[in-house]
Amino acid sequence: MRSPFPGMDPYLEKHWGDVHARLITTASSFLNKTLPRQLRARIEERIFLESEDAKRRVVIPDVRVVEHRKRTDTSAPFQSGGAAVAEPIIVRIDDEPVTEHFIEILDSEADCKVITVIEFLSPGNKTLGPGRDLFAQKRDEMKKGGVNYVEIDLVRSGERELMVPQFRLPKACKKTYQACIWRATKCIEVECYGFPLEVRLPMLRIPLRAQDPDALLDMQALIDQCYEEGRYDTLDYTVPPDPPLEAAEAAWAEELLKSKPKE
Repeated sequence: MRSPFPGMDPYLEKHWGDVHARLITTASSFLNKTLPRQLRARIEERIFLESEDAKRRVVIPDVRVVEHRKRTDTSAPFQSGGAAVAEPIIVRIDDEPVTEHFIEILDSEADCKVITVIEFLSPGNKTLGPGRDLFAQKRDEMKKGGVNYVEIDLVRSGERELMVPQFRLPKACKKTYQACIWRATKCIEVECYGFPLEVRLPMLRIPLRAQDPDALLDMQALIDQCYEEGRYDTLDYTVPPDPPLEAAEAAWAEELLKSKPKE
């Protein structure tokens, strides 16, 4: 089953923890089929903790299995020798660690030197706090080290802060979804892309070593495979997506869903 949307499906954002993990895994597999023999795409991770004074956010674990059980004992608290056994009130004092994954392309013939880093942004990268700080620090370190850097933003929530500030982007790039590519061989330039909701996502040219042709990453194929393997054909398209679309896009999506039901 395919999404009824021709490009990115905005309903997937509500399930971004799962979708993000699938994007990283699938993109790594796609790249390894076409990269030069000496290069490898590998999945890496960073872990951070939110501090108490940072803006709170929803924690999305990498894999989550939940079992809900009804409380079977609804009687009065157990008593022993006439004294009631105290029932605790649970107070959570620490946030659980957040793990974010990204892709590194390595050169196996140069001591596994990092050639390119590919990031699919998550809401945590776009919210004030340690997550965004660590993301920005990683970006700066890679660029200073001469590593090609690719940022792909397919989520609408949060404050968008790519390599190029939004106020410096031309109007053609200010679309629902965006991407930026920085090439180590062109250190004062950033390639900027804008992807409207209404059209198919394109292929992106992923920079490699100076002597290599770019690798092509088919973003629409990524989304389509994630949709199918995640069994998202059960999404409820009768309610607005979360977060909601802008007025014009919401009207377009409503008409699309009326005229083109899921296959």
